[in-house]
Amino acid sequence: MARPATRFRQFKRRLSHAFIRPQTLAFLPALMLGGYWFGGEGLLMITAVTFPVVLLLGGLLEGDRNKERMDSLTGLANREHLMETLTGFLDHYEGKGQSTISLVIQLDDFSEVAEALGSSGTEDILRLTADRILGAIRPGDHAARLVEHRYAVVLGPIRQANMEVGLRVSERLQAAISEPISLNAGTVYVTASIGFCLARRAPRRDAEAMLEAAEIAMDEARRSGRGAVRSFSAEMGDAIETRQNLSDEIKEAFDEGQIRPWFQPQISTDTGLVSGFEALVRWDHPDRGVLPPCDFMEAVENAGMLERLGEVMLFHSLSALRLWDKSGYRVPRIGLNFSAAELRNPRLVDKVRWELDRFDLTPDRLTVEVLETVVADSSNDTVTANISALASLGCDVDLDDFGTGHASITNIRRFGVNRIKIDQSYVSRVDLDRDQQQMVAAILAMAEQLDLQTLAEGIETHGEHAMLAQLGCGSVQGFGIAPPLPFEETMAWMDKHTSRVGNPPQIGRPTL
Repeated sequence: MARPATRFRQFKRRLSHAFIRPQTLAFLPALMLGGYWFGGEGLLMITAVTFPVVLLLGGLLEGDRNKERMDSLTGLANREHLMETLTGFLDHYEGKGQSTISLVIQLDDFSEVAEALGSSGTEDILRLTADRILGAIRPGDHAARLVEHRYAVVLGPIRQANMEVGLRVSERLQAAISEPISLNAGTVYVTASIGFCLARRAPRRDAEAMLEAAEIAMDEARRSGRGAVRSFSAEMGDAIETRQNLSDEIKEAFDEGQIRPWFQPQISTDTGLVSGFEALVRWDHPDRGVLPPCDFMEAVENAGMLERLGEVMLFHSLSALRLWDKSGYRVPRIGLNFSAAELRNPRLVDKVRWELDRFDLTPDRLTVEVLETVVADSSNDTVTANISALASLGCDVDLDDFGTGHASITNIRRFGVNRIKIDQSYVSRVDLDRDQQQMVAAILAMAEQLDLQTLAEGIETHGEHAMLAQLGCGSVQGFGIAPPLPFEETMAWMDKHTSRVGNPPQIGRPTL
């Protein structure tokens, strides 16, 4: 790794700081006056030679005394040191024609990187990232490692500390960090999300508030996807407070049974009958009404309750299947999304097997829905083993959001995928857009060659439904058919739907 380059940059910074230190500059008038008073040209010569040495030693020795304020792994400043620097910038320059910008940088999906590389490889990545950050900023800027895979940069005072500068610096940092990394005879790719805060937009004019605002912006960037950049605004602070309140309420919500699945029907394009339901989590909040997952999943994750959420969803989904069976409704299967975190649980298969036995259901009644991005990034052995084991158990495997994650045909085969769910981005306006039709037709032709079933998500119009049936898609789901429903409304909906469908056509040869 490029550690000598880092040390050289740090050495240059110490030298530059040494020449502007007030305590060393204070000696200059006294030395000059002494030389003039005694009329000693020799003394003036000695002063001219020794003064730079005094400055040099002052700066370097100060650097040694500041070791406790540096991050031991990367050599960057720690949070305390950065806060002192930012406080100095705000006190001496803010409102006097110059200002600063604070940026917070976090490596995306770093838990997966760390799991794949181990502790030694992880430390190498963290050190190299620090080197790249230092290489991307100016000599007057300051960088720090805040915690784990989170870094910060404070820009040295500039006259035009505006949004454009913040975006330009963020893009430069992202470009430097995302360069391929050669490690252990392989190549690692790392991306970063960045949030920044202009001094004039901070909630208060102090370093703590400004850095916290940049962290809030960075959290917003992470919610937008990998490699995003966001600038802090006052509205973000309000949103963070709302999410924090939800985090405080989430445990009680589980205890009170407020978090449960709602069910969206899936319809066969051949018969019009229900081919299954997909279970989608909802929070029936006592004050805010029914909340979609995008409003509270971060709160679940922050509370460390993803595993409990999976247990709740599996229990209530299989309960629904059992109740539909007892009530005489034919629902062939139910689809349940399994997150990457759940799939990394080595006890997952045993848990699913036990729950199926508990409800006396065969494994083929449960469809395991896995995002295409999870299958495409199959570096985790536990994830691979769990998906394959669930398929071997007899569960169907749906590849969700197909077309967004670049899963290879090899991985589709290796994971035992039974059906692909065509993403809504391909389905929207398929009845009106010829290019969309050709794309969907190509996906369906590939699925037929691979003997895979197909389902299209996000159907919103009768025209889209009809076109997908004409192209040969096996099943469809979306708001154009029905929105997600609480369990109590599913049977009434099936009664109404069956009355509209009537007697479905018989597909294939009649049995004698």
